[in-house]
Amino acid sequence: MATAEQAHNALDQVKDSGSGRSAIEMGWIDQVRVIPPRAIIRLTLPGFAQSQRDRLAQEARQVLLELNGISEVQIEIGETASQGPIGQAGHGQSAGPQAIQGVRQIVAVSSGKGGVGKSTVAVNLACALAQEGLSVGLLDADIYGPNTPTMLGVADRTPEVSGNGAEQCIIPIESHGIAMVSMGLLIEENQPVIWRGPMLNGIIRQFLYQAYWGERDVLVVDLPPGTGDAQLSLAQAVPIAGVVIVTTPQKVSLQDARRGLAMFKQMGVNVLGVVENMTAFVPPDQPERRYALFGSGGGEQLAMENNVPLLAQIPMEMPVQEGGNEGSPIVHSRPESVSAKAFKQLAKQVLDCASQAS
Repeated sequence: MATAEQAHNALDQVKDSGSGRSAIEMGWIDQVRVIPPRAIIRLTLPGFAQSQRDRLAQEARQVLLELNGISEVQIEIGETASQGPIGQAGHGQSAGPQAIQGVRQIVAVSSGKGGVGKSTVAVNLACALAQEGLSVGLLDADIYGPNTPTMLGVADRTPEVSGNGAEQCIIPIESHGIAMVSMGLLIEENQPVIWRGPMLNGIIRQFLYQAYWGERDVLVVDLPPGTGDAQLSLAQAVPIAGVVIVTTPQKVSLQDARRGLAMFKQMGVNVLGVVENMTAFVPPDQPERRYALFGSGGGEQLAMENNVPLLAQIPMEMPVQEGGNEGSPIVHSRPESVSAKAFKQLAKQVLDCASQAS
């Protein structure tokens, strides 16, 4: 399989037509990543070289597709220095991740596939952290499936915008002790978001840097499932204290969770640990009973394989689903339930692991 170094060397063949110098050398191509079968690069051109963009992109794609194991090439188009980019130094050079003013730590919540309860974990984790006395923000970066407004009971609210022109700033919605920003607050109910990668990257950066987060001890980021643009954008944009991987005990879920976890490791993002959701069903009339509907031991196995902690095992209870539908997370609506206690313990575990990593 091709490596990022091999991809970087291959891209040295892509030249500026004027000087004959490599686009890599000139800083026009950077952030070269290889996540087989995909290779990802960023193409950032100064104004005078914009006429070469299509040719450079085509040549870069061709040389990467010739590498062993590469069948997909993703080319991100960066902004030029004159456009006032976020997270770049200009002249095609990356400034590396840039902190969000006032935000002390960023914790991402991710999953390899949909349907494992990732957003439920993110919302209840954020609320549980707030109950620990922290100032908490929640960024819903699941642009295509923004569910957190419903889970927090604010789907009918529209955030305010302060400032004028380029200084405009979105004001997060306050609910259940946390401040939240989501695409779901900006679109009509059932309206699909049909965007390509660059637009997705742009809105995530706006939510990060052009939202008034104020002073926050923790910003929880609910990522979309999978290993795509949103994960790459977040890892490139901001310093992340760590990521929590959510899975169920089910074999298919574990397979996808492994890919997601491996992606974060390859990008150098600290993996705080694994959360096994839907560990067992707890009947409402028999709270002492447990039924492992999706098997058992999967989360522990994933954690052991990757030498990371198993942060929590969250059972299935009817109030979890009911609270999500009614806009009242279970840590608020049923604080004495088994699930609420598990989420509270998860919050403590995340804080401990994040502080050890920093």
